[in-house]
Amino acid sequence: MKMKDIVEIRHLLHDHPDVSGCECFAHDLVVSELISLNPDQLYTHVGGNGVVAFWQSPSGSDRTLAFRADTDALPIGHRCGHDGHTSIMLEFARHIAAVHRPYNVLLVFQPEEETGMGARKIVESGLLQKHHATVIFGLHNLPGYPLGTVVLNRGTFAAASSGVIFSLKGRETHASTPEKGINPGLAVAEIIQRFAALNTSSNSMCDIPQSGSHLTDSFRQSTLICCRVGEEAFGTSAGNAQLMFTLRAFSNKAMESLMNEAYSIVDDIARREGLAVGRSVREPFAATENTPELVDKLQAIMQHRTPLVTTNVPFRWSEDFAEYLKVLPGAFFGIGSGEHQPELHHPHYDFPDALIAPAASCFDLILNNIVL
Repeated sequence: MKMKDIVEIRHLLHDHPDVSGCECFAHDLVVSELISLNPDQLYTHVGGNGVVAFWQSPSGSDRTLAFRADTDALPIGHRCGHDGHTSIMLEFARHIAAVHRPYNVLLVFQPEEETGMGARKIVESGLLQKHHATVIFGLHNLPGYPLGTVVLNRGTFAAASSGVIFSLKGRETHASTPEKGINPGLAVAEIIQRFAALNTSSNSMCDIPQSGSHLTDSFRQSTLICCRVGEEAFGTSAGNAQLMFTLRAFSNKAMESLMNEAYSIVDDIARREGLAVGRSVREPFAATENTPELVDKLQAIMQHRTPLVTTNVPFRWSEDFAEYLKVLPGAFFGIGSGEHQPELHHPHYDFPDALIAPAASCFDLILNNIVL
C-alpha cells in the first residue's frame, strides 16, 4: 500500500475533526498508515479510539521509550493542533521503521485529550506496563514562538485545572414577601467576590513572581465561567442558584489546597445563609510535572541542533499528559508554531505544515541520542 504524503494526512485529519470520544476517522487513518510500517505489535481501539504501536529494538534492548500524540479535535474543529501532532507522530513512525533503533519504541496515539480522559484510559489499558515503558515524551505546538523553537521547562510545564459546579438551594417565595423565602442571590455575590480574592495573579504574567519554586507554589487562579440565579419569573423570589468556576494552580499540591479552600468558602457561606449546597467536578487535569533529569537530557541533546529556549514559568493551560507522569518518568515540551500564529483554540488557528518535519526530528534526536 502506498503511503500518503504527510501533509496530505494532516489535511485529511483537519478536514475530518473528531471530538473527544468520537475519533473514528483519526483512528482508522492512523491504523491504515501504521499497518504499512509493520510494527511488531499494533493495538487498535485502546481506551476507545486510541492506537498503540510497538517496535522491538534489533539490539534486544530492555528499555522502551514511549512517545505520545493526541488525536481529538475541539467542537470548533482542529484548532489546537492535534491534527499536526498526529501527523508528526506518523512521520516519526516512518523514521522508526526505516532505521536502526537503540531502544524499543512505543507510540501512543491518544484520544480524548481535550476532556482530560484519554491519557487515563491509555494508562489503565496496561500497555505501558506490558511493554515495560521506561520513560515517556510528548510535545505541544506553541503559538507565539518562532517556528521549530523547542521550549523546555524542568518543572511544571502546564497547570493543573478543574471545573467545579456549585449548586445552591434555598426556598422560593412570592417576590412581594422575599423575607419568607431563602434567596441565594447575596450568597452568590459573596462567593464570586471571595473567589476573586483567591487569585494570586492578574491577567498579566508580568505580575507573577519569576522564581521557579516560589512561582509553582504560589500561583492560583479562579475564573468565573457561568452564574445562574432563579428563573425569569418576576413574581417569584429566587430559591436556587448555580455557579461554575475553573480553578488553576501550578502544582498538584497547590491545586489540592486551592480546591479545599474553594469548597470551604462555599460551605461556610451556604451554612450561614441557610442554603443546601451540592458540588461536582468537571474535566479535572493534574499539573504536568516533568522529570527534571530528563529535561536536562533533552536540553543537552537539542541545544546544538535546534533553536531552544528554557522557561521556569509554566503555561496556564492544562494537558492530560500529566497522567502519564504520575506513573512514569517523562518530559513534555513545546515547539513553536510561529510568532504570529493565533493562540490555541482561536477560530483562526491552523497548524502549520512546515512544523511537521522539525517536530518529528525532535523525536528522532531523543530516540537516537538519549542515554538511559
